[in-house]
Amino acid sequence: MCADTFGVGISVAETELRVVVGVPSDIDAGWTDPEAFQSLVTDAVWERLDRRPTLEAIAAQYDTGETAALGSVTLEPDGTVVEADLNPVAETDDRFGADDRPETGG
Repeated sequence: MCADTFGVGISVAETELRVVVGVPSDIDAGWTDPEAFQSLVTDAVWERLDRRPTLEAIAAQYDTGETAALGSVTLEPDGTVVEADLNPVAETDDRFGADDRPETGG
């Protein structure tokens, strides 16, 4: 199996904050269910970051329509987390990469 690295951010909508997952263009064929990997990525994020303070910081710092970048999670198709490079939103204005293709998830 080959691990893939997914960019992770929080999208700010008018009434909610949503996890978005940047899907690599050369994703491993082992990923057959987009909802499954989005769920695995989301779980990996909240296992490593404190959800409430992270979301509160994003809500305070970002405007509707913007996406705060949290970093990346590298997973194997069986769900094994190989690496996680995640940070709660910092004072600097770190926006989600324009070349990532966000998919909404949990």
